[in-house]
Amino acid sequence: MQFGESGDNLVYVVLGDSTAAGIGGSYDRGIAVTTARELARRYRVTMTNLSVSGAQLRDVRKRQLAAAEALRPDLVLLSAGANDVTHLTPAGSMRRDLREIVQRLRAANPEVRIVITGSPDMGAPPRIPRLLRGLASHRTRLTNRMFEHEAAGQHLTFAPIARTTGPLFRADHSLFADDRFHPNDRGYATWFPALFSALHQALAEALK
Repeated sequence: MQFGESGDNLVYVVLGDSTAAGIGGSYDRGIAVTTARELARRYRVTMTNLSVSGAQLRDVRKRQLAAAEALRPDLVLLSAGANDVTHLTPAGSMRRDLREIVQRLRAANPEVRIVITGSPDMGAPPRIPRLLRGLASHRTRLTNRMFEHEAAGQHLTFAPIARTTGPLFRADHSLFADDRFHPNDRGYATWFPALFSALHQALAEALK
């Protein structure tokens, strides 16, 4: 998809799970299209969304990464982690998958900038049984701690979705879609400030 009519060309690739695919809301108001439109204020953007609902990090590595490598992106948004939280993926496995994803993207384009979101607060969705919400939130924190540590060590940019929006989703269940699990359009909109900030920060650092 093409966005913007002026500025430098920017090859933008979105990887990840149902959140990147826009499940729960309208695709045109989801995070892939909305972030591309935001970037198009400064760049001429070619956006490719390779995300697939249900994907864990290993699925991103196995089923989405090769297509991303072929595009040699300038900027990548990796919106994944929620399914690893709910499937109890070991932190070591997630770390290895993330490192391979980053390594291969940088081999394809050494100048690529990568933004990672980690998992939203998986203790917030009403579909999660009440007795399991505390465990889900704990797992979210552990998973995102790993993402933040890797971001610092690998010069990635972390967008703190769970930290900035988790309390909103816990307080207002109208931010969820009818499936009581995914955000709706209003819910995804709460993510945009963190996403916009992280994407612009990543690009600004690339210019230093």
